[in-house]
Amino acid sequence: MNPHLERLEPYPFQKLRDLFGDLSPNTEYSAINLSIGEPKHPTPAVIKETLAAALECLGEYPPTLGGLPLREACADWLVRRYGIARPDPASQVLPVLGSREALFSFAQAVIAPRADGQRPVVISPNPFYQIYEGAALLAGAEPCYVNCTAATGFVPDWDSIPAEVWARTQLVFACSPGNPTGGVMGLDGWRKLFALSDRYGFVIASDECYSEIHAGQPPLGGLEAASRLGRTDFRRLVMFTSLSKRSNAPGLRSGFVAGDSAILKGFLLYRTYHGSAMSPAVQLASRAAWNDEAHVDDNRARYAEKFTAVTPIISRVLDTRRPDAGFYLWAKVPGGSDTAFARELYARYHVTVLPGSFLARHAHGINPGAGYVRIALVAPLDACVEAAWRIVDCVHTATN
Repeated sequence: MNPHLERLEPYPFQKLRDLFGDLSPNTEYSAINLSIGEPKHPTPAVIKETLAAALECLGEYPPTLGGLPLREACADWLVRRYGIARPDPASQVLPVLGSREALFSFAQAVIAPRADGQRPVVISPNPFYQIYEGAALLAGAEPCYVNCTAATGFVPDWDSIPAEVWARTQLVFACSPGNPTGGVMGLDGWRKLFALSDRYGFVIASDECYSEIHAGQPPLGGLEAASRLGRTDFRRLVMFTSLSKRSNAPGLRSGFVAGDSAILKGFLLYRTYHGSAMSPAVQLASRAAWNDEAHVDDNRARYAEKFTAVTPIISRVLDTRRPDAGFYLWAKVPGGSDTAFARELYARYHVTVLPGSFLARHAHGINPGAGYVRIALVAPLDACVEAAWRIVDCVHTATN
């Protein structure tokens, strides 16, 4: 087996199962799971109906490049969403099987051995989506973490990375809106990152899968930032998005990447061997989803209702606020131990949240996730409100 597999850490949810392994939750309460970011709102009818009507397509081998109608729909969506010039559907857009698959495989395609024998570097925000780390390790690279804390507005502090690390960097994962913090990188942050890319030659993977869950102010995207700064060729930049969060369709495994045509040409070649072609039926359903915004508006309104109801309750006892985007509350717990808090909440009140330390690594002297929990507002509204009040009771019980 690949020896790099031994470098992989357990996934956060395995750590959570281990954390709760000796506990029995209070059966007086029904279970409310707010730990995993799996959308629970109904999958839109436009997706389900289109998919059901396309089942005859299952008898066809799909091309890895995907059909032109889907790539055109994706390009048109980018124009509507970000106000940019239309990317070329033939060379600057590529369908993928969800952003998770694409983020992982992208690192395998981009990372190259160094002539001096040193490991190339992949830079990741911290806290982070663990796929970034696993992708870097299995590509033979060294992960380097840039902390996202309250002091930085929960966005990366690019100045904290020394020049000697940038010199070995081949790939930077930029997650905006951030998982788990919800922080959104502004134009100045993108300007600095682009300047560093120009100086050191690394590629930027912009993970934007939470971009459509916001409070009315659409967050800035990587291609949009590049366009505003005159980088209309999107050099060394590829953005990643999917229908999982936007359209409540995580099981569809559908998304797309867009950006630098030269990088996507190589990524397409890799994917041809990797076996990543999207089913023709899924392509048709995806095209219908990207062409429809009504269900996205409805989805966003449902999350807004939850944030409006839940945030004031939880903020009575935990330091938290509504994020810039995404469907998580990133909440600082009293007492400092996120794992102890999660255990207490689960054992006494049968509510599951994810310790922030499981989503981060110790870097630059701290684990920036320690002392926080991630609360995913994916359950129905009444369940989210009930969980919020149980959190209040849990804190009051612990402090009295």
